[in-house]
Amino acid sequence: MRIAILTHSTNPRGGVAHALELGDTLTRFGHRPTVFAPDSTGAGFFRHTLCETSCVEATPVGRDVRVMVETRIADYLRHFERPENRRFDVWHAQDGISGNALATLKERGYISGFARTVHHVDTFNDERLNALQLRGIRAADHLFVVSRMWREWLVQKHDREACHVGNGVDTRRFSPVPDESDTELRARLDLPSGTPIFLAVGGVEERKNTIRILQAWVVLRSRVPSARLLIVGGASLLDHGQYQEHFAAIMAQSATTADAVMRTGPWPQRLMPALYRAATALVFPSTREGFGLVVLEAMASGVPVVASRIAPFTEYLGGDDVLWCDPFDTASIAAAMAQTLDAARRSRLIARGQRIAARHDWDSTARAHLSTYEKLREAAYA
Repeated sequence: MRIAILTHSTNPRGGVAHALELGDTLTRFGHRPTVFAPDSTGAGFFRHTLCETSCVEATPVGRDVRVMVETRIADYLRHFERPENRRFDVWHAQDGISGNALATLKERGYISGFARTVHHVDTFNDERLNALQLRGIRAADHLFVVSRMWREWLVQKHDREACHVGNGVDTRRFSPVPDESDTELRARLDLPSGTPIFLAVGGVEERKNTIRILQAWVVLRSRVPSARLLIVGGASLLDHGQYQEHFAAIMAQSATTADAVMRTGPWPQRLMPALYRAATALVFPSTREGFGLVVLEAMASGVPVVASRIAPFTEYLGGDDVLWCDPFDTASIAAAMAQTLDAARRSRLIARGQRIAARHDWDSTARAHLSTYEKLREAAYA
């Protein structure tokens, strides 16, 4: 099958990583997927792929989120209005931007139908953005979800069924076995050996709960002065400026904090496995997630995880698989972080994490799409 998989950007975000892994696996199965994204930087996707990729020309925009969303939809439409760019059997959107673009192409008769993966649903202050988000879901002929929580939400809110495809992790790439990238990583970040390093992935965002992570780390550091906090990522299309200003204000309250907290911004994908291996623990107390793909990446890399005791984490993680916390309670997050320093507990968590990662393979995720893809292809040629 010739499959067009559309995502919202080329940045290292969970939905984009999912799209690329899906594309690579489908390619190994013998299909012909192409992953598309608007590319505002000209740098292309954040990692090399086995599947074909195509960067759609992106019109320059400012920080206004609604203008950005509407512009990216228009960028997609301009690209696919050309017949030579529509030679696909199956169309699959991974987000609201591409979902709206495919909804319009369907309305205009350019495509017969499409599938949409609902990773998670945001709430915007702008009603136009909320309307576009819902349109990108309602107009889809078939829906996929990566967690049962969002499948239930679709049934309750929109009376729509969705196929649960889950998520995976490439255990060949994410592994506890060190390689030459570990040396490069430590030289690049100047990480002292033996120092407890708590890793937060996703940048400084409210949904990622970064302020409470910082506050919990401050509590922990009063007992473990050598501890460091490493915040990686943050390449988002949404505007998190106000939350980031609040984070900076808290940082400024303590001169000693600044020396032990490092924000790298987006990080090279080839060094992500080494980054996990360098960490004492992944601290991931998100207040809302579609799945939390980095949890599997950390586990595959042999790193204990602190996670929120909320869905979707509770769907695929058992009681002793991670150190659970209340994401809205700083003391709870700090207590979970402290427990990762216990050697016996670490050993048990690492072993359980390796088993969980091994159960989440991309082959199973990709196969879960195929029957729906067949239905879309049949409808396209009916």
